[in-house]
Amino acid sequence: MKSFYRTHQLVFSLLGGIVLLFIIAPLVSLLLSRSPSELMKAAGEPAIRESILLSLSVAFMATLVAGILAVPLAWLLARRNFPVKSFVSGIIDLPVMIPHSAAGIAVLGIINRDSFMGKLASGLGISFVDRPAGIALAMVFVSVPFLINAARDGFLSVPVKLEKAAQSLGAGSWRVFFTISLPLAWRSVLGGFIMMFARGMSEFGAVVIIAYHPLTAPVLIYDRFNAYGLKAAQEVSVLFILVSLVVFVLLRMIGKSEQHVRS
Repeated sequence: MKSFYRTHQLVFSLLGGIVLLFIIAPLVSLLLSRSPSELMKAAGEPAIRESILLSLSVAFMATLVAGILAVPLAWLLARRNFPVKSFVSGIIDLPVMIPHSAAGIAVLGIINRDSFMGKLASGLGISFVDRPAGIALAMVFVSVPFLINAARDGFLSVPVKLEKAAQSLGAGSWRVFFTISLPLAWRSVLGGFIMMFARGMSEFGAVVIIAYHPLTAPVLIYDRFNAYGLKAAQEVSVLFILVSLVVFVLLRMIGKSEQHVRS
């Protein structure tokens, strides 16, 4: 029996190793494709710095603003039953399933200058096409399902009896949410925020349809590849990956420190 389990574990480890190698090999090859001096020179280019900063800042703000709407929706999906709940869940997952170029076309259809929303925004002095606001909408459309689903799973993991016990002691629904439901689901909610931020900042297909300019980092990589070839695209790609890695390590550290404080 023990030899069977050892063989079983060995086979599964080999199969899993192949998958990991498939993921790691292209990334390692990319990171080693450019020398430190070439990366330092590329990092000095204003266009590259501005594109990376634009991707990070717009994705961060889009995630925060969308979270104000997405987290309450996640709570409703976790705690309430209503006739079209399955339909709503399907709609939430739809942006993940459709081609992102099609997602960009769909978003552009309601924010272009001839649409009702576009005309209304134009009357208020707001423009979405080729603007950071349009980039933010594209990022939210393709990435918000990650936040909603993660937050919903977090709320589902909170025992209902704790919420009911607090209510029986006189706590109002708002107090129960902010002192019990959200703190206990915080780990999943934070993970959803991080995944949404990551997906948003890396989005290309939907963003390029709505705003080729100003250039986000993924669009700049595509632009450099078309204009100057593989080497120029590799430089931007490596810098973007390194900056993203630093950002996500910091976010994970903040998340862990928050968990220690709450525990």
